[in-house]
Amino acid sequence: MSSRLAAISFDAHQPERLTHFWSGVLGLERTEDFCNGIALRSGNDAGYHLGFRASEVQKTAQNRLHFDLTSSSPEDQQATVARALELGAQHADVGQGEDASHVVLADPEGNEFCVIEPGNNFLAGCGFIGALACDGSQTVGYFWSEALGWPLVWDQDEETAIQSPNGGTKITWGGPPLMPDPGKDLHFDLVPDGDQQAEVERLLTLGAKRLDSAHGEEGAVLLTDPDGNLFRVLTRR
Repeated sequence: MSSRLAAISFDAHQPERLTHFWSGVLGLERTEDFCNGIALRSGNDAGYHLGFRASEVQKTAQNRLHFDLTSSSPEDQQATVARALELGAQHADVGQGEDASHVVLADPEGNEFCVIEPGNNFLAGCGFIGALACDGSQTVGYFWSEALGWPLVWDQDEETAIQSPNGGTKITWGGPPLMPDPGKDLHFDLVPDGDQQAEVERLLTLGAKRLDSAHGEEGAVLLTDPDGNLFRVLTRR
């Protein structure tokens, strides 16, 4: 038994606007509505969607999860930054310093993301969405490796990373200390390979916790991972 990463979903005050932004930045096409939200096909070997769910939650701190976008050349990096700014992004300061070779931006709702400089060996071959970089513990990296069946591709000095056996986007965790919960953030939506309840029980044995409001929309079960990040186990589609 395992789960498939169906979507990495944004909490969005204006889902349509945020969908338009990320579609324009990434060159992705909108697909069918996804579990009471909007979705884009990631076009990535990891096989997930980008989801956008209506939420009234307010952002109170830097996101724990953000995308690292790759570049093939300095000109390509500059073009991605210019396109994002034209679509409504703003430059963001997360302590990167003036000499940083990557560019930190925030989308129209304040979700941070990075446009990485060319020649980054760790993200080579991962696609345009090179990584989902997460603030999180070694324990949560181990949890998600088991939950998704994605092998560890980095495990050193309490930093971990996993990647789908098919390749594509890496998911990374930077180790302690853990930043405070920002409220409004990105979340994982999972689809079980088999029975939903059996998969929920497996995830609980791996270290997940069930929320008091255990059921979400359309029968989704709401859980948190060992670092307290909310995720959803959807009904099998």
